[in-house]
Amino acid sequence: MQTLLREVKPVDNQNSEERKPISQPLTPEEVSPEQRAEMKRAMREDDLVLNPGDYVDGEKTLEEKSKQVAVDTADITGDRIVVPTYFVVDDPEEGQKALHHIKDAEEISDVIRQARIDEDGNRTWR
Repeated sequence: MQTLLREVKPVDNQNSEERKPISQPLTPEEVSPEQRAEMKRAMREDDLVLNPGDYVDGEKTLEEKSKQVAVDTADITGDRIVVPTYFVVDDPEEGQKALHHIKDAEEISDVIRQARIDEDGNRTWR
């Protein structure tokens, strides 16, 4: 069973005991100014088929992938929304891995379906 993580413990060797926690940006305030500026530049100047943050770069580390944002913009109501490019999950067989929000959408859905809330409001996983 895989679990979806809000905070991840990235390292090059994912099964190492020396993991340090990081968190994925889920609000506009958590997106780095550099990433926001690069996304705005790409939207203005490049002829894009995808959002700038949707592109897959296999050379990135787990930590770098966890920080990548696909969407950081206002919706039709004016509320700012942030969508991570990758969702980091903890797989008991493979360790931590980053699932791309488009390419791995079915696997992400499978992970989410495993989540349950107990009577105290705590998230549990089956």
